[in-house]
Amino acid sequence: MGRGDLDPEQIVRLEEDGPAVVLLDQRRLPDEVVDLRCATAAEVAAAIRDMAVRGAPAIGIAAAYGLALAALRGDDLLEAERVLASSRPTAVNLPWALARMRVEPTPERARALHEEEVERCRRMAAHAAELFQPGTRALTHCNAGGLATGGYGSAVGALRAAAERGLLERVLVDETRPLLQGARLTAWELERAGIPHAVIADSAAGSLMARSEVDLVVTGADRIAANGDTANKIGTYSLAVLAAHHEIPFYVVAPTSTLDRETPDGSGIPIEERDPAEVTSRFVARNPAFDVTPAALIAAIVTEDGVHRPPFEDSLA
Repeated sequence: MGRGDLDPEQIVRLEEDGPAVVLLDQRRLPDEVVDLRCATAAEVAAAIRDMAVRGAPAIGIAAAYGLALAALRGDDLLEAERVLASSRPTAVNLPWALARMRVEPTPERARALHEEEVERCRRMAAHAAELFQPGTRALTHCNAGGLATGGYGSAVGALRAAAERGLLERVLVDETRPLLQGARLTAWELERAGIPHAVIADSAAGSLMARSEVDLVVTGADRIAANGDTANKIGTYSLAVLAAHHEIPFYVVAPTSTLDRETPDGSGIPIEERDPAEVTSRFVARNPAFDVTPAALIAAIVTEDGVHRPPFEDSLA
């Protein structure tokens, strides 16, 4: 592993002696590095729902381990799958991983899915780095690093690959309200990797684009529809609109496990609404966790298979 790499088993793993799924509790970062042990599939589902583990690929991996855990315990697998599948609705990686575990719900199969997802990230990061020029100043939103993918990272993986090639000057990191996945998690990962960065308020992005301080925007994704419409953490759509206005390329980096070819466009992507108390407990609030960026605002979608350009119906097929 390179500098700053998180061991995939540190992020999420299955311990058969117990048994338990063990997660790095992302709610406690960056102040504390603490494990969370889940003894049942229901506890894994609660960890996903409460965002102890988060990020579309990492959610899928955790669910795979949760189903393997249920099999080791001799639990009702149909009920375990139902509970895990209902934990968070937007990320398509969750049902994707459970479908691949259904025939063979074993620890070996879950670990293989985990290893494959990390390898996808490394491959897509290498492809995405080709979009960077020497001295690139990038902006990213939310957390799409090793924490979110169970290993190397998607969008943050692209930043790391670009930095390794000497192409990246620095990264602006949106705080990402209301739970601060950018300020807490992405900044922590970039610091570990030794990549120059600065945390900014979400609302500062447009001003910094206007001052020519951003060369490209790169984000991850939780679900990509067949036409390229992309769901990601709330605030991503706003960034894409700002990037289009300032003629800045907007790139999405995600594994093929995030593609939802059964959903024609973004109108069919379910958008999770979380507890308004995450925003404020004093006033009436809305708390959508995701928004959908139209394909027309996306310059390229990068998967482990390469760089896909519009029209995405053809290039992603």
